[in-house]
Amino acid sequence: MKLFSSIKYTLTAISYGVFLAVLLLLLIPGLVPGLNGTSLVTSLFKGSQAQQAPMSFAKAVSISSPAVVNIYSEQIEVNPQYGRKPRKSTRLGSGVIMDSHGYILTNLHVIRQADLIQVLLQSGQLYPAELIGFDHYTDLAVLKVNASNLPVIPQKEQQTSLVGDIVLAIGNPLNLGQTVTQGIISATGRSGLSNTSYLEFLQMDAAINEGNSGGALINSNGILVGINSRKFTQSNPQLSIQGIFFAVPYQLAYKVMRQIIENGKVVRGWLGISTQNYHPELKGFVVDDVMDNSPAQSAGILVGDVVYQIDNQLIDSVTTALDIIAETPPNTELTFKIYRQGNAITIKVKIIELSN
Repeated sequence: MKLFSSIKYTLTAISYGVFLAVLLLLLIPGLVPGLNGTSLVTSLFKGSQAQQAPMSFAKAVSISSPAVVNIYSEQIEVNPQYGRKPRKSTRLGSGVIMDSHGYILTNLHVIRQADLIQVLLQSGQLYPAELIGFDHYTDLAVLKVNASNLPVIPQKEQQTSLVGDIVLAIGNPLNLGQTVTQGIISATGRSGLSNTSYLEFLQMDAAINEGNSGGALINSNGILVGINSRKFTQSNPQLSIQGIFFAVPYQLAYKVMRQIIENGKVVRGWLGISTQNYHPELKGFVVDDVMDNSPAQSAGILVGDVVYQIDNQLIDSVTTALDIIAETPPNTELTFKIYRQGNAITIKVKIIELSN
């Protein structure tokens, strides 16, 4: 018992001694050379009060913004009211440098019918641009400048955006200079905004104004997720609409660009039907209309048919079906599996090229 009491007394004394030593060091750090109030005391007592770095997207913007350019397109107009004296009009837009060879993506409406196109880099360098090609259906155009060592926008091949993702729109609104607006992806797959169902927009609330068109939509890592396209408009001027803007998704924009560079245009397959409804029980799309003199009419596809398989691919959405058809090379024969009045039939259809 005496041994146990001695050990207990010794440990208690040591504990009190250590506690007293630490307390003295904290209160009088000068007792130990080199120890002062800016080290141990500060870290212990002021560490909890240190401010955290504010949330910032500065890094994302810094790596992507140099690849976003200003585009100025000039058109020479002849107006009879001015004695047919030529008049020059200038349109403003933005563009995105997509690769080191000088290819730039922008919106078609930015450079439509332009007689002269100029590209201004953020470094201040001004280049004349050549129109390589365009696509009416996606409102995209590809330009090229003869320059080297250009900044290229960061890209991710399998980029997919989700509702709720933070996005930043970069462009030159109203020629104020490069501007960044911030928002989130509000919805994906917003179709019906153009004259074709092949185009599916990203909807977001990052503001787009005149001059932003053709600029970059990036995520919080600075990766390109879309090409800014347009804002929502209504014929009723009494409606005050805010926070509804659209961009062409990156994967679609990149696919269009590659086809324009390789072929001078986008080559799409055409079936000649219209459809908006997916039949969840039969798992196929319903044919709403068949156009005259179309491949669908020639093959015998009828209104009300439910297409549940094209070649070896099952149909899980209307978009899937339209993509299969659009990406099929012209003069290719596809096998359609169809439900018609409760019967399963097979029809072969020769796809032709969609006129641009």
